[in-house]
Amino acid sequence: MTPYHPSLSGLRQVQANMGASFDSQKDRPLSFGNDREALTTAMSGVAAIDRTHWGILKFTGDDRIRYLHNQSTNDFQILKVGEGCQTVFVTSTARTIDLATAYVNTDDVLVIVSPNRHQYLYEWLDRFLFPMDKVQISDISGQYAIFDLIGDRSAALLQKLGLEFLIGQPQHRHQVCQIDDIAVTVAIGNSLTEDGATFIVKIEDSAAIWSKLVELGAIPLGDRLWEQIRILQGRPIPERELTDDYNPLEAGLCQAVSINKGCYIGQETIARLNTYQGVKQRLWGIKLTAFAPINTDIAIEGTKVGKLTSCTETTEGIFGLAYIKTKAGGAGLSVTVGDTTGEIIPVPFLVRDLS
Repeated sequence: MTPYHPSLSGLRQVQANMGASFDSQKDRPLSFGNDREALTTAMSGVAAIDRTHWGILKFTGDDRIRYLHNQSTNDFQILKVGEGCQTVFVTSTARTIDLATAYVNTDDVLVIVSPNRHQYLYEWLDRFLFPMDKVQISDISGQYAIFDLIGDRSAALLQKLGLEFLIGQPQHRHQVCQIDDIAVTVAIGNSLTEDGATFIVKIEDSAAIWSKLVELGAIPLGDRLWEQIRILQGRPIPERELTDDYNPLEAGLCQAVSINKGCYIGQETIARLNTYQGVKQRLWGIKLTAFAPINTDIAIEGTKVGKLTSCTETTEGIFGLAYIKTKAGGAGLSVTVGDTTGEIIPVPFLVRDLS
Protein backbone atom coordinates (compact mmCIF):
# COMPACT_ATOMS: atom_id res chain seq x y z
CA MET A 1 0.00 0.00 0.00
CA THR A 2 1.34 3.46 -0.90
CA PRO A 3 1.89 5.47 2.31
CA TYR A 4 -0.64 8.20 2.95
CA HIS A 5 0.97 11.63 2.63
CA PRO A 6 -0.48 14.47 4.77
CA SER A 7 -0.53 16.81 1.76
CA LEU A 8 -2.88 14.37 0.03
CA SER A 9 -5.76 15.72 2.12
CA GLY A 10 -6.09 18.76 -0.17
CA LEU A 11 -6.53 16.56 -3.24
CA ARG A 12 -8.99 14.31 -1.43
CA GLN A 13 -11.08 17.30 -0.33
CA VAL A 14 -11.23 18.62 -3.89
CA GLN A 15 -12.29 15.18 -5.12
CA ALA A 16 -14.88 14.83 -2.34
CA ASN A 17 -16.38 18.13 -3.49
CA MET A 18 -16.69 16.55 -6.94
CA GLY A 19 -18.73 13.67 -5.51
CA ALA A 20 -15.96 11.13 -4.88
CA SER A 21 -16.33 8.17 -2.54
CA PHE A 22 -13.12 6.61 -1.24
CA ASP A 23 -11.73 3.35 0.08
CA SER A 24 -11.38 3.04 3.85
CA GLN A 25 -7.89 4.57 3.92
CA LYS A 26 -8.71 7.36 1.46
CA ASP A 27 -5.89 6.04 -0.71
CA ARG A 28 -7.99 6.24 -3.86
CA PRO A 29 -11.33 7.56 -5.11
CA LEU A 30 -13.47 4.53 -5.92
CA SER A 31 -16.21 6.39 -7.79
CA PHE A 32 -17.42 9.89 -8.58
CA GLY A 33 -21.02 8.70 -8.84
CA ASN A 34 -20.88 9.01 -12.63
CA ASP A 35 -19.67 5.63 -13.78
CA ARG A 36 -21.97 5.33 -16.80
CA GLU A 37 -21.08 8.83 -18.05
CA ALA A 38 -17.38 8.39 -17.30
CA LEU A 39 -17.17 5.07 -19.15
CA THR A 40 -18.67 6.64 -22.27
CA THR A 41 -16.35 9.63 -21.91
CA ALA A 42 -13.31 7.42 -21.51
CA MET A 43 -14.04 5.93 -24.92
CA SER A 44 -15.09 8.99 -26.89
CA GLY A 45 -14.16 12.09 -24.86
CA VAL A 46 -11.58 12.67 -22.13
CA ALA A 47 -11.56 11.35 -18.58
CA ALA A 48 -9.12 11.82 -15.68
CA ILE A 49 -8.02 8.94 -13.43
CA ASP A 50 -6.19 9.37 -10.12
CA ARG A 51 -3.38 6.78 -9.83
CA THR A 52 -1.64 8.37 -6.86
CA HIS A 53 -1.95 5.08 -4.95
CA TRP A 54 0.42 3.47 -7.47
CA GLY A 55 4.09 3.26 -6.56
CA ILE A 56 7.10 5.18 -7.89
CA LEU A 57 10.68 3.94 -7.64
CA LYS A 58 13.51 6.35 -8.45
CA PHE A 59 16.83 5.08 -9.76
CA THR A 60 19.90 7.32 -9.60
CA GLY A 61 23.63 6.84 -10.06
CA ASP A 62 25.86 6.36 -13.09
CA ASP A 63 24.87 2.69 -13.55
CA ARG A 64 21.08 3.18 -13.35
CA ILE A 65 20.43 2.48 -17.06
CA ARG A 66 22.64 -0.61 -17.12
CA TYR A 67 21.04 -1.87 -13.92
CA LEU A 68 17.44 -1.54 -15.16
CA HIS A 69 18.51 -3.03 -18.49
CA ASN A 70 19.76 -6.13 -16.66
CA GLN A 71 16.87 -6.41 -14.20
CA SER A 72 13.85 -6.20 -16.50
CA THR A 73 12.68 -7.30 -19.93
CA ASN A 74 12.94 -4.19 -22.12
CA ASP A 75 15.93 -2.47 -23.72
CA PHE A 76 16.94 0.54 -21.63
CA GLN A 77 20.25 1.15 -23.37
CA ILE A 78 18.53 2.47 -26.50
CA LEU A 79 16.54 5.07 -24.55
CA LYS A 80 17.45 8.74 -24.52
CA VAL A 81 16.54 11.41 -21.99
CA GLY A 82 12.85 12.24 -22.42
CA GLU A 83 11.99 8.72 -23.61
CA GLY A 84 10.53 5.75 -21.75
CA CYS A 85 9.10 2.27 -22.08
CA GLN A 86 6.98 -0.42 -20.53
CA THR A 87 9.00 -3.21 -18.97
CA VAL A 88 8.29 -6.38 -16.97
CA PHE A 89 10.07 -7.36 -13.78
CA VAL A 90 10.38 -11.13 -13.69
CA THR A 91 11.96 -13.88 -11.59
CA SER A 92 14.99 -15.88 -12.72
CA THR A 93 12.57 -18.35 -14.33
CA ALA A 94 10.70 -15.51 -16.10
CA ARG A 95 7.62 -15.57 -13.88
CA THR A 96 5.90 -12.19 -13.81
CA ILE A 97 6.25 -9.80 -10.87
CA ASP A 98 4.90 -6.56 -12.35
CA LEU A 99 4.35 -4.56 -15.52
CA ALA A 100 5.96 -1.14 -15.01
CA THR A 101 6.44 2.10 -16.96
CA ALA A 102 9.84 3.79 -16.91
CA TYR A 103 10.70 7.41 -17.73
CA VAL A 104 14.34 8.32 -18.41
CA ASN A 105 15.36 11.77 -17.14
CA THR A 106 18.67 13.63 -17.09
CA ASP A 107 19.61 12.56 -13.54
CA ASP A 108 17.30 9.65 -12.77
CA VAL A 109 14.83 7.09 -14.05
CA LEU A 110 11.32 7.10 -12.58
CA VAL A 111 9.50 3.76 -12.68
CA ILE A 112 5.76 3.61 -11.99
CA VAL A 113 4.73 0.25 -10.55
CA SER A 114 1.45 -1.31 -9.42
CA PRO A 115 -0.04 -0.25 -6.07
CA ASN A 116 0.72 -3.52 -4.31
CA ARG A 117 4.21 -3.96 -5.74
CA HIS A 118 6.41 -0.95 -4.86
CA GLN A 119 7.68 -2.23 -1.51
CA TYR A 120 8.14 -5.78 -2.81
CA LEU A 121 10.04 -4.56 -5.88
CA TYR A 122 12.15 -2.16 -3.84
CA GLU A 123 13.28 -5.02 -1.61
CA TRP A 124 13.63 -7.43 -4.56
CA LEU A 125 15.80 -5.08 -6.61
CA ASP A 126 17.88 -4.03 -3.61
CA ARG A 127 18.99 -7.68 -3.27
CA PHE A 128 20.73 -7.45 -6.65
CA LEU A 129 22.75 -4.34 -5.80
CA PHE A 130 26.43 -4.94 -5.15
CA PRO A 131 28.91 -2.58 -3.45
CA MET A 132 30.57 -1.74 -6.78
CA ASP A 133 27.26 -0.78 -8.41
CA LYS A 134 26.76 2.95 -8.82
CA VAL A 135 23.01 2.74 -8.35
CA GLN A 136 20.68 4.03 -5.67
CA ILE A 137 17.03 3.02 -5.44
CA SER A 138 14.51 5.21 -3.62
CA ASP A 139 10.86 4.43 -2.98
CA ILE A 140 9.22 7.83 -3.47
CA SER A 141 5.67 6.47 -3.54
CA GLY A 142 3.29 8.94 -1.94
CA GLN A 143 5.49 11.96 -2.64
CA TYR A 144 3.99 12.49 -6.09
CA ALA A 145 0.50 12.29 -7.54
CA ILE A 146 -0.08 10.39 -10.78
CA PHE A 147 -3.01 11.30 -13.04
CA ASP A 148 -4.03 9.69 -16.34
CA LEU A 149 -5.94 11.31 -19.15
CA ILE A 150 -7.71 8.79 -21.35
CA GLY A 151 -9.95 9.15 -24.38
CA ASP A 152 -10.06 10.49 -27.91
CA ARG A 153 -10.23 14.12 -26.75
CA SER A 154 -7.07 13.97 -24.64
CA ALA A 155 -5.05 15.81 -27.28
CA ALA A 156 -7.56 18.67 -27.28
CA LEU A 157 -7.12 19.02 -23.52
CA LEU A 158 -3.32 19.01 -23.87
CA GLN A 159 -3.73 21.84 -26.35
CA LYS A 160 -5.83 23.81 -23.86
CA LEU A 161 -2.96 23.39 -21.39
CA GLY A 162 -0.51 24.85 -23.92
CA LEU A 163 1.18 21.46 -24.40
CA GLU A 164 0.51 21.05 -28.10
CA PHE A 165 4.23 20.30 -28.67
CA LEU A 166 3.63 16.89 -27.05
CA ILE A 167 0.72 15.95 -29.32
CA GLY A 168 1.70 13.24 -31.78
CA GLN A 169 4.88 12.29 -29.92
CA PRO A 170 5.71 8.58 -29.41
CA GLN A 171 4.40 6.66 -26.41
CA HIS A 172 6.21 7.47 -23.14
CA ARG A 173 7.87 10.62 -24.53
CA HIS A 174 7.82 13.05 -21.61
CA GLN A 175 8.89 16.49 -20.50
CA VAL A 176 8.74 18.67 -17.42
CA CYS A 177 6.15 21.35 -18.23
CA GLN A 178 4.80 24.40 -16.42
CA ILE A 179 1.05 24.37 -15.78
CA ASP A 180 -0.03 27.53 -13.92
CA ASP A 181 3.58 27.88 -12.68
CA ILE A 182 3.57 24.31 -11.32
CA ALA A 183 6.24 21.88 -12.57
CA VAL A 184 4.56 18.76 -13.93
CA THR A 185 6.10 15.83 -15.81
CA VAL A 186 3.73 15.12 -18.70
CA ALA A 187 4.12 11.88 -20.68
CA ILE A 188 2.33 10.60 -23.75
CA GLY A 189 0.33 7.44 -23.05
CA ASN A 190 -1.37 6.11 -19.94
CA SER A 191 -1.86 2.89 -17.97
CA LEU A 192 -4.36 1.57 -20.53
CA THR A 193 -4.44 1.55 -24.33
CA GLU A 194 -6.67 4.54 -24.99
CA ASP A 195 -5.23 7.81 -26.29
CA GLY A 196 -4.05 9.95 -23.43
CA ALA A 197 -1.31 11.23 -21.18
CA THR A 198 0.21 10.77 -17.74
CA PHE A 199 0.85 13.63 -15.28
CA ILE A 200 3.36 13.29 -12.42
CA VAL A 201 3.30 16.18 -9.92
CA LYS A 202 4.45 16.78 -6.36
CA ILE A 203 1.72 15.81 -3.94
CA GLU A 204 1.43 19.32 -2.51
CA ASP A 205 0.51 20.63 -5.99
CA SER A 206 -1.80 17.74 -6.87
CA ALA A 207 -5.11 19.40 -5.92
CA ALA A 208 -4.42 22.34 -8.24
CA ILE A 209 -3.51 20.13 -11.21
CA TRP A 210 -6.46 17.77 -10.71
CA SER A 211 -8.79 20.78 -10.52
CA LYS A 212 -7.26 22.18 -13.72
CA LEU A 213 -7.81 18.97 -15.67
CA VAL A 214 -11.46 18.80 -14.61
CA GLU A 215 -11.97 22.54 -15.22
CA LEU A 216 -10.76 22.06 -18.81
CA GLY A 217 -13.25 19.28 -19.47
CA ALA A 218 -11.91 15.97 -18.14
CA ILE A 219 -14.59 13.83 -16.48
CA PRO A 220 -13.27 12.38 -13.19
CA LEU A 221 -13.20 8.60 -13.19
CA GLY A 222 -12.91 6.34 -10.12
CA ASP A 223 -10.78 3.27 -9.48
CA ARG A 224 -13.71 0.85 -9.82
CA LEU A 225 -14.25 2.05 -13.36
CA TRP A 226 -10.50 1.87 -14.13
CA GLU A 227 -10.69 -1.80 -13.09
CA GLN A 228 -13.63 -2.32 -15.43
CA ILE A 229 -11.86 -0.67 -18.36
CA ARG A 230 -8.59 -2.52 -17.79
CA ILE A 231 -10.48 -5.85 -17.97
CA LEU A 232 -12.25 -4.78 -21.17
CA GLN A 233 -8.88 -3.83 -22.65
CA GLY A 234 -6.99 -6.83 -21.31
CA ARG A 235 -4.43 -5.05 -19.14
CA PRO A 236 -2.98 -7.62 -16.72
CA ILE A 237 -2.24 -6.76 -13.07
CA PRO A 238 -0.35 -8.48 -10.24
CA GLU A 239 -2.14 -11.13 -8.18
CA ARG A 240 -4.57 -11.71 -11.04
CA GLU A 241 -2.85 -12.16 -14.41
CA LEU A 242 0.73 -11.46 -13.27
CA THR A 243 1.78 -14.20 -10.84
CA ASP A 244 4.33 -16.96 -10.39
CA ASP A 245 2.16 -19.10 -12.69
CA TYR A 246 2.74 -17.03 -15.83
CA ASN A 247 5.51 -15.50 -17.95
CA PRO A 248 5.38 -12.28 -20.05
CA LEU A 249 4.78 -14.12 -23.34
CA GLU A 250 1.78 -15.94 -21.89
CA ALA A 251 0.54 -12.62 -20.47
CA GLY A 252 0.63 -10.95 -23.91
CA LEU A 253 3.29 -8.41 -22.92
CA CYS A 254 5.56 -8.68 -25.95
CA GLN A 255 5.50 -4.88 -26.32
CA ALA A 256 7.50 -4.76 -23.06
CA VAL A 257 10.02 -7.49 -23.96
CA SER A 258 13.19 -7.10 -26.05
CA ILE A 259 14.31 -10.34 -27.67
CA ASN A 260 17.60 -8.86 -28.95
CA LYS A 261 19.08 -6.98 -26.00
CA GLY A 262 21.16 -9.80 -24.53
CA CYS A 263 21.38 -11.16 -21.02
CA TYR A 264 18.96 -10.16 -18.26
CA ILE A 265 17.12 -11.90 -15.44
CA GLY A 266 14.73 -14.43 -16.98
CA GLN A 267 16.13 -13.94 -20.49
CA GLU A 268 17.14 -17.56 -21.03
CA THR A 269 13.65 -18.86 -20.31
CA ILE A 270 11.95 -16.23 -22.50
CA ALA A 271 14.35 -16.87 -25.39
CA ARG A 272 13.74 -20.62 -25.16
CA LEU A 273 9.96 -20.18 -25.11
CA ASN A 274 10.14 -17.92 -28.16
CA THR A 275 12.58 -20.10 -30.12
CA TYR A 276 10.76 -23.36 -29.56
CA GLN A 277 7.21 -21.95 -29.59
CA GLY A 278 6.84 -23.07 -26.00
CA VAL A 279 4.00 -20.78 -24.93
CA LYS A 280 1.51 -23.32 -23.60
CA GLN A 281 -1.20 -20.89 -22.48
CA ARG A 282 -2.23 -17.37 -23.42
CA LEU A 283 -4.23 -14.57 -21.84
CA TRP A 284 -7.53 -13.75 -23.58
CA GLY A 285 -10.66 -11.76 -23.02
CA ILE A 286 -13.85 -13.67 -22.37
CA LYS A 287 -17.51 -12.65 -22.67
CA LEU A 288 -19.66 -14.50 -20.14
CA THR A 289 -23.37 -15.22 -19.92
CA ALA A 290 -23.29 -14.78 -16.12
CA PHE A 291 -20.84 -13.59 -13.48
CA ALA A 292 -18.27 -16.19 -12.38
CA PRO A 293 -15.85 -16.14 -9.44
CA ILE A 294 -12.15 -15.48 -10.05
CA ASN A 295 -10.07 -18.68 -10.37
CA THR A 296 -13.04 -20.64 -11.76
CA ASP A 297 -11.85 -23.43 -14.05
CA ILE A 298 -12.60 -23.11 -17.76
CA ALA A 299 -13.43 -26.28 -19.68
CA ILE A 300 -14.40 -27.66 -23.08
CA GLU A 301 -16.59 -30.75 -22.95
CA GLY A 302 -15.47 -31.44 -19.40
CA THR A 303 -11.74 -31.05 -20.03
CA LYS A 304 -10.02 -28.18 -18.24
CA VAL A 305 -8.38 -25.74 -20.65
CA GLY A 306 -7.84 -22.65 -18.51
CA LYS A 307 -8.70 -20.43 -15.58
CA LEU A 308 -10.66 -17.18 -15.11
CA THR A 309 -8.44 -14.46 -13.61
CA SER A 310 -10.71 -11.38 -13.62
CA CYS A 311 -14.42 -10.66 -14.07
CA THR A 312 -16.55 -7.52 -14.24
CA GLU A 313 -20.14 -6.58 -15.03
CA THR A 314 -20.67 -3.70 -17.47
CA THR A 315 -23.63 -2.11 -19.20
CA GLU A 316 -22.67 -4.16 -22.27
CA GLY A 317 -22.55 -7.48 -20.43
CA ILE A 318 -20.17 -9.51 -18.28
CA PHE A 319 -16.53 -9.72 -19.31
CA GLY A 320 -13.40 -11.23 -17.90
CA LEU A 321 -9.81 -12.25 -18.55
CA ALA A 322 -8.66 -15.84 -18.68
CA TYR A 323 -5.63 -17.96 -19.44
CA ILE A 324 -6.44 -20.58 -22.09
CA LYS A 325 -4.22 -23.47 -23.19
CA THR A 326 -2.74 -22.66 -26.59
CA LYS A 327 -3.71 -26.01 -28.06
CA ALA A 328 -7.37 -25.44 -27.11
CA GLY A 329 -7.73 -22.45 -29.45
CA GLY A 330 -8.36 -18.75 -29.15
CA ALA A 331 -10.82 -16.09 -30.30
CA GLY A 332 -14.29 -17.46 -30.99
CA LEU A 333 -13.85 -20.52 -28.79
CA SER A 334 -16.95 -21.50 -26.76
CA VAL A 335 -16.17 -22.64 -23.23
CA THR A 336 -17.78 -23.59 -19.92
CA VAL A 337 -16.85 -21.43 -16.93
CA GLY A 338 -18.07 -23.14 -13.78
CA ASP A 339 -21.87 -22.96 -13.96
CA THR A 340 -21.95 -20.54 -16.88
CA THR A 341 -20.63 -20.30 -20.43
CA GLY A 342 -18.45 -17.89 -22.34
CA GLU A 343 -16.81 -16.99 -25.63
CA ILE A 344 -13.09 -16.21 -25.94
CA ILE A 345 -12.54 -12.75 -27.46
CA PRO A 346 -9.49 -10.63 -28.41
CA VAL A 347 -8.60 -7.58 -26.29
CA PRO A 348 -6.52 -4.59 -27.46
CA PHE A 349 -3.86 -4.34 -24.75
CA LEU A 350 -2.25 -7.71 -25.43
CA VAL A 351 0.64 -8.08 -27.91
CA ARG A 352 1.77 -11.59 -28.82
CA ASP A 353 4.48 -10.91 -31.45
CA LEU A 354 8.07 -10.29 -30.28
CA SER A 355 9.33 -9.14 -33.69
